[in-house]
Amino acid sequence: MAAAPRRDFPLFPLPLVAIPSEMVPLHIFEERYKTMVGECRERDHEFGIVWLSDDGLRPIGCACEITELLGRGDDGTFDILTRGTRPFKIVERQEDRAYPTGAVEFLRDRDEQVDHDALGQARSVYADLVERATDRRPGPEDLADMSAYDMAATVELGLDAKQGLLDLRSEISRLRLVTRLFRAAVKRLEVVGRAEARARSNGKVRFG
Repeated sequence: MAAAPRRDFPLFPLPLVAIPSEMVPLHIFEERYKTMVGECRERDHEFGIVWLSDDGLRPIGCACEITELLGRGDDGTFDILTRGTRPFKIVERQEDRAYPTGAVEFLRDRDEQVDHDALGQARSVYADLVERATDRRPGPEDLADMSAYDMAATVELGLDAKQGLLDLRSEISRLRLVTRLFRAAVKRLEVVGRAEARARSNGKVRFG
């Protein structure tokens, strides 16, 4: 039996997408969100980041916990660091607080067997991407506990791609999606690498 929706859940509509395990820094300057963040810090509560896209507010967002107050400005603004925790669906918008809230349903993945092939492919391509971007290849011990969300949280992905991950209720489907996204990112880095090499060689390809 599904749990009853949680009411009065603080919502933060933003032009960005957060996913579980991702670290998201935020600059808080509007009074209503200063109030919201203050109450969440005081009560040790999560709030939800929801993508405010060109098509409107997406129904599925990511709950976030505040991990650190990074600093305060002389004008009363402040910066916080948050971490994505779990996806949710907005069941009903509520307008009776100083800041946006809603009744939300926290979403669970459907039951399924672990797909070791999909998991292995995703981690292998992710390792290729990290190595190409940083010159350091993560070892098996680094990858052992990484889910699709964990890997995607460390890569700069587009908003549609991140929302696509958030919308899926299957870890296998997320693994297959991140594998495609990481392969595309590796190809882009290869193109950038070739372009930089051509620029350094004044348009001539050097061998050896």
